[in-house]
Amino acid sequence: MPDRPFLVGFVGAALVSAFVAFPLLFALQLNKSVLRKMQENVTQAARYDSVTKTLNGTAFAAAVEHFIDRRKHSDADAGGIVVAVIIDTLDDISRRYGPRWADTVMQSLASIIQSSVRSGDLVARLATNELGIFLPGATIENAHDIGTRIRARVSDATFSADGAPLSVAIRLGGISFDGPTDFNQLRQLADQMAFERGDENDDIPISVLPAA
Repeated sequence: MPDRPFLVGFVGAALVSAFVAFPLLFALQLNKSVLRKMQENVTQAARYDSVTKTLNGTAFAAAVEHFIDRRKHSDADAGGIVVAVIIDTLDDISRRYGPRWADTVMQSLASIIQSSVRSGDLVARLATNELGIFLPGATIENAHDIGTRIRARVSDATFSADGAPLSVAIRLGGISFDGPTDFNQLRQLADQMAFERGDENDDIPISVLPAA
């Protein structure tokens, strides 16, 4: 049997070690949690627009390109439709009332669009006055229905700044694809449809990209 002083010293040393180690281990675990939260925030900031909380242009383009690339190796996926939503009056709102009110309008429009699309569709901010929508596997009829909902909800919404009513005008245009392509081409064609015909319809004017 060990001597009592040795036993007392051993137990005391163990208690002191535990007393010192516990705060260190707790602090280390806390630091890991803080680091993990910081990494999540960085990931969030890298993928999402800070104003609208939708995907940013880079993440949106990557998602569309991934869909296109996946289709090259599988015949199971249908094509898709990329839609451009251009806010004609946003620059005027920003100049007259300030960028804060322009951001508020973009937040409202992003919320309207997200509530109008289907589960699995993607919404992104592509430019200061442009939002994008990706409708994987959608038909032109699906896109028309979504466009009608968006236009109706924007028309019914009330936009104001400091009590003054705001005029919010949008253009919609889309491109349907069912073959090899790339995101830049799809965006350019969707923008073209929005500028040329995007203010004339109750739905979304859709052009069809010929299969290669």
